[in-house]
Amino acid sequence: MASPDGASGVGSSPEETELSITLTLRMLMHGKEIGSIIGKKGETVKRIREQSSARITISEGSCPERITTITGSTDAVFRAVSMIAFKLEEDLGAGSDGAAVGRAPVTLRLVIPASQCGSLIGKAGAKIREIRESTGAQVQVAGDLLPNSTERAVTVSGVPDTIIQCVRQICAVILESPPKGATIPYHPGLSLGTILLSANQVR
Repeated sequence: MASPDGASGVGSSPEETELSITLTLRMLMHGKEIGSIIGKKGETVKRIREQSSARITISEGSCPERITTITGSTDAVFRAVSMIAFKLEEDLGAGSDGAAVGRAPVTLRLVIPASQCGSLIGKAGAKIREIRESTGAQVQVAGDLLPNSTERAVTVSGVPDTIIQCVRQICAVILESPPKGATIPYHPGLSLGTILLSANQVR
């Protein structure tokens, strides 16, 4: 079948082009979730890195929240997100005494520059409504910026399959509308951490 613009298979299709873009996704996670993703002796995160071929880094620090950064082709990033969502779901299920109480919703918190959140919400909330309706996931964009940053948290919850669809759509929006101006990335517990560091410095 010839494509609508008459170019018969010249160059790569939009989908293929999209897969070769490098995407970076930042997620905010609690200590327990981080433990689940890292696994014993780092085995889980090692497996996710190998199977998704995405680069995954987890911020250092003893604060209750840490940032997990996933970088790679859009395909690799989605594979990693998918593995993380299923791992979190597995751990949620394991905590319920093995009783089948239906699938507990998994929640991922994406960290996105505030300048891109407008495109994600859309005119009068149309875009975010469309994402919710087409994926069945819950999506919430925080009204306030994360402390000392120009980023906001976007919370996505649902079963892993709906979360992955939802993250794909969110990424499509943010790839189409790059952040405006400088982005000050959010670092969990930075203000606290710096005070502690300066107090503990060995002279």
